[in-house]
Amino acid sequence: MEQKKLLRQIDQVIAQGPYRDDWQSLAKHPVPQWFTSGKLGIFIHYGIYSVPAYHGEWYSRNMYDPTSAEYRHHRRQFGPQDQFGYKDFIPMFRAERFDAAQWAQLFRRAGARYVVPVAEHHDGFAMYDTAFNRWNAVRMGPCRDVLGEEKAACEQAGLIFCASTHRAEHYFFMNNGRTFPSDVSDERYADFYGPAVARQDLLGEGQHIATEDPHSEGPDEAYLIDWMLRTLELVDRYQPTALYFDWWIHNRAFKPYLKKIAAYYYNRAAQWGREVTIFYKHEAFAPGVAVFDVERGALEGISPVPWQTDTAIGKKSWGFTNDNEFKSAEKIICDLVDIVSKNGNLLLNVGPRPDGTITEQETEVLTRLGDWLRVNGEGIYDASCWKTFGEGGANVTGGYFQDNDDTPYTSADFRFTYKEGCIYAFQMAPDGGEVKIRSLATRKKYDLLVRSVRLLGDDTPLPFTRTEEGLLLPPSEKFRSPTPICFAIELQ
Repeated sequence: MEQKKLLRQIDQVIAQGPYRDDWQSLAKHPVPQWFTSGKLGIFIHYGIYSVPAYHGEWYSRNMYDPTSAEYRHHRRQFGPQDQFGYKDFIPMFRAERFDAAQWAQLFRRAGARYVVPVAEHHDGFAMYDTAFNRWNAVRMGPCRDVLGEEKAACEQAGLIFCASTHRAEHYFFMNNGRTFPSDVSDERYADFYGPAVARQDLLGEGQHIATEDPHSEGPDEAYLIDWMLRTLELVDRYQPTALYFDWWIHNRAFKPYLKKIAAYYYNRAAQWGREVTIFYKHEAFAPGVAVFDVERGALEGISPVPWQTDTAIGKKSWGFTNDNEFKSAEKIICDLVDIVSKNGNLLLNVGPRPDGTITEQETEVLTRLGDWLRVNGEGIYDASCWKTFGEGGANVTGGYFQDNDDTPYTSADFRFTYKEGCIYAFQMAPDGGEVKIRSLATRKKYDLLVRSVRLLGDDTPLPFTRTEEGLLLPPSEKFRSPTPICFAIELQ
């Protein structure tokens, strides 16, 4: 379909409402109930970058940067970039053991409620069937509609299917390949590597500064229109229940197109009868329009609106690499509790191998997370934040890229959630000793009245006293655990 006709179609859908392409209208779009109740999602970074499996999913950019370790590694292992380029990994990406149903069952076993596969990463290779890009998994590599299979498997397993597109950054992503002889400058592959705009501010490490600045020069109009059309084709063909964007869309050049994308998507969802949302970083959308996301980070306190952290089990990379290191299940569980206590959700990433199997380390973490949620999920799913997120001396460091170190919790550290007349108090580092919850100390005026206390996973009512120091529970071996335990405190 020609571009002008597609643009007219977009305008028609927006004109039909109920949402217009302006912040005033879009801010009326509610956050879906499935998101606020679900708490845990799975992110999937699976693509060509899993084949070289070296240093991370940015291999496609860094292999063309003469200053990088990836550049030197590539020349040692595969030869000069004008003889073996990123495109030459595609035949090696076969997904011969990829089983979407098996993935979905593992994610369900982990206690996840929604799944966000990366439909297209910065490298420009689409994991789905698209009319805009011949470089896709249906026509090359696996010769399968990977995203379509994931959608079908998620829906069969009762998981909410979402999708992530990182296409915006492809504008410059391969541009280092313009600075020396490489296949990036070969016109036969312009539709894959291009436009690879080699602006000086977007070359090398300098691109981080340029893309962080919302006032800097953005993509040209032709690219922005093409990006919007590709995004909305993804919306119409796969009907994701959430649409995730990576960074750079906060740049001023994207703003008119973001408004059109949001209005079109929200209006189409109204036609489908579905609750949808958009996940975004930084200040890309006006407050209230979509759900803001903190990459590999956290908040230090309660957010007045629902939010999300996206992070990976792998410490070094989102995608599969041969030298990745992995977080422990204890770390992930503590992060989930902390995030939920602050009105947030956790989107937890796995990076499958090129054959489609998920690593043993990630599988173990997901399995242990699911075991913990089967006992403690009552205080997680459908819960809201309480009047305070927690107590004790330990807290996370707020901001982006702050998530690899363990938080030094002690038995005095608690996180709280609330649901249906119960306060849920998670002891973050239980040691079997006396439990003292200071936030529930008695007060002479307007005190909360506690009816009962029980430990999740054990229905026996627990003896308790309340003093001016706190709600006190006597020591018990039941309170000794390598992971947080949760007390359900029923109010009178």
